[in-house]
Amino acid sequence: MSTAETAPDWKTLTAQSAIPFRCTKNHIHHTWAKTHYTRPELYLQPESVKEIQHIVNTARQCRKKIITVGSGHCPSDITIPKMPKDTWIVNLDKFSRVVGYSDDTVDAYGEKELLITVQAGIRLHQLAAALAKKGWNMPNLGSIWDQSIAGAIATATHGSSMLHGLLSESIKKLTIMLSDGKSYDCSKDHNQELFEAALVNLGALGIVTYVTFAAVPQYRISWQQEIWNLPRVLEAWEGDLWTKNEYARVWWFPYSEKMIVWRADKVGLKEVYDERTGGVKEEWGQEVTEPPYSWCGTTMGYHVYQLMLYVAQWFPRLTLYVERFVFKTQYGWEEGVIGTAVEAGEKALLLNCLFSQYVNEWAIPLECGPPAISRLHSWLMGAPYEVHGIPVDNKDIYVHAPIEVRVTNSSYKHVSDTPSGRRALLDTSNPEGPSLYLNATLYRPYLSRGNVEMRRRYYKAFEWLMRQYNGRPHWGKNFLVGNGGEVELGCKDEGEKELLGGGEAWDEMYGGNIRRWRAIRGKADPEGVFKSEWLERTVLSNEGKTTEGSMDGNEESSTVLVEDSEALEFIPFVEVE
Repeated sequence: MSTAETAPDWKTLTAQSAIPFRCTKNHIHHTWAKTHYTRPELYLQPESVKEIQHIVNTARQCRKKIITVGSGHCPSDITIPKMPKDTWIVNLDKFSRVVGYSDDTVDAYGEKELLITVQAGIRLHQLAAALAKKGWNMPNLGSIWDQSIAGAIATATHGSSMLHGLLSESIKKLTIMLSDGKSYDCSKDHNQELFEAALVNLGALGIVTYVTFAAVPQYRISWQQEIWNLPRVLEAWEGDLWTKNEYARVWWFPYSEKMIVWRADKVGLKEVYDERTGGVKEEWGQEVTEPPYSWCGTTMGYHVYQLMLYVAQWFPRLTLYVERFVFKTQYGWEEGVIGTAVEAGEKALLLNCLFSQYVNEWAIPLECGPPAISRLHSWLMGAPYEVHGIPVDNKDIYVHAPIEVRVTNSSYKHVSDTPSGRRALLDTSNPEGPSLYLNATLYRPYLSRGNVEMRRRYYKAFEWLMRQYNGRPHWGKNFLVGNGGEVELGCKDEGEKELLGGGEAWDEMYGGNIRRWRAIRGKADPEGVFKSEWLERTVLSNEGKTTEGSMDGNEESSTVLVEDSEALEFIPFVEVE
């Protein structure tokens, strides 16, 4: 019997309830990069926990799928349903208030904890603004802050620092509503298995509703960027390239054979003698200064660069000259310091993403960086197979720059000392030490698809190389491995699919952790309300070696229900004025 014959109609169910059901029909949802579009049956924007609960219960009864979305910054089809008429998209932009603040507890080291609890739809820039009102900041940030806090958690968002890991390491506690319509509090001490699964949840466990986030005292960031050549970066790899400063990232421009090395440290308030009062006052260690001129940040630079990339699609070899021209215009050519600045808070960590783009990012152990970069550079520059050993044709390959090079530390040892206290089961980074993230970006000037065959070869070569170094793809990006590329680029034949890796690749990359995650997911969502087509095609692929729901012999769940979803057992907070 079909679903339509057995499931009740959502209109009938919602008409019988006094709880608002804020839905829109004919809404077109798309990713930020406009790489994918969809028109779900319903687009919903709840404003309270009761409204979210109403949506979840109604979807379950009507046998509908739910996909939760925020800013749509993931360029893949992770939020794009294959059967949109059976799917409801839930956006939490109207569920984004600050619930409260707390600074009356201490951590394991006796340091005061600065905690803020927010509704999960809050965007990161809104969170930063709320923290600034208290004189607090986020300890770390990725390249953008348009994401919702729930979205940043879902896909393993990270910054670039050896002293920080995923953004989710700052999550002290979260609350998630599962497909049964009930809310569960999770932390390192409560519902531990659900917490470890939810810290990178892919939107597949339920809807995260509340997040308690650990902040730090307000700071400024003093940064410096330099032009280095590629050999110098590789030679400094084992030195202090990544450890000299709290934050460090590199932008690699292959055709210029140069890299921009950006490093920064926090600047805090310090106590000084106040001559006027004879007492002590606080002042900043450094004053704010403007960042250097950016040609790409100007209207002319933005449009000229995009136009040149667009033309180069028909004359691919022009890409080489375009990228060299843009590098020289933006940064100059001579090695050395090319810019410094002191900026307020997290703003300095942001990056101008410029145009719509495809993004393929992988994490590998940090020590594998020099050989991986050297081999990829040789492949991109047209060297023979004997030099790079990558079994993908590199004839007439022309790609965009920069390739972003970032680091994190989400090892078990590091994470145990963070507010979360737990490493996410689906953390993409190296569990035993620092990680290197390589980000291969291809722009889409004027939303064009570009050279699809070239993109296929580039990403196939890139991913094959990353897997040689025990790499894992960023969950929110345009990866091909594990059946991820069937929508993005397709697989021409079985040989290509074998090279990339099918569903079994996830078990090879994550081992017992992904089997555990599948089991927790199966218990959290037994009726498949949050099981999207993307999830079934990739992480839950039938080609996987384990069955979703298997608990590896442990049938007991530590999940504990929060009885009253409107009276959650939060740490005491100061009321929001």
